[in-house]
Amino acid sequence: MTTKKELVDNETCPAQGLLKLLSGKWKPEIFRLAVESPLRFSSLLRQIEGSNRQTLSVALRELEEVGLLEKNVVQQKPLHIEHSLTEKGKLLVPVFKQLESLG
Repeated sequence: MTTKKELVDNETCPAQGLLKLLSGKWKPEIFRLAVESPLRFSSLLRQIEGSNRQTLSVALRELEEVGLLEKNVVQQKPLHIEHSLTEKGKLLVPVFKQLESLG
């Protein structure tokens, strides 16, 4: 029988680790938007109501550090940066689709 303590232990509950990766005010919304298409920073600022440059930058950097997002320099005039899901990030999309179907 599983005890309550085991349900929230990172070693026995992979979901706990996933929730930790995506915890934060803007990360779930950034992830949701990145599923739809690559993201430019200015576009994110407009789309995520209440966000600001500093907190958005921190959230993007943290998602990059855990390997869910990657930063790509687009070689167009003018040069710009887009953020898109990595292969690891794309593996999570079906998980979120399943969660969405529960709601």
